[in-house]
Amino acid sequence: MSKSQETYSKKEREKKRQKRKKEKMERRAERKANPKEKKSFEEMLMYVDEDGNLTPTPPDPAKKKKFKLEDINVSVPKSVDGPDDNGPRTGQVKFFNFEKGYGFIVDDITKDSIFVHANNLQVEQINERDKVTYEVEMGPKGPNAIMVKLAVEA
Repeated sequence: MSKSQETYSKKEREKKRQKRKKEKMERRAERKANPKEKKSFEEMLMYVDEDGNLTPTPPDPAKKKKFKLEDINVSVPKSVDGPDDNGPRTGQVKFFNFEKGYGFIVDDITKDSIFVHANNLQVEQINERDKVTYEVEMGPKGPNAIMVKLAVEA
């Protein structure tokens, strides 16, 4: 006589499958016996209150805020408190490498680091910690200093 092909794990899996099938049939019978009342469209609607939270009650018209179309900014706002882009700026040379021909200037007002190339120097040489005046031009990788001169100390 040969041994049965059913192993313990096969029997357990079959029992679990039968149990799930039985539970599913019971849930189906429960749903048929006690049907839920359907919600109307108005009951399913959700509203956004003045704080941006979802709520089932409609918003209060008294709390409605009015906005002018001109006051809505879709893009990045322009810098108002920054320095004038047209005039010369002042700054201090943070780093300059003569062999490679470039360096960086730290702006006195904004403390931004601005790239400077040796071709944009109006003087022959600048050193680290020199005070300079310059104008800013936007390059492909960010702001570049042009027309760089040593600042005249008053």
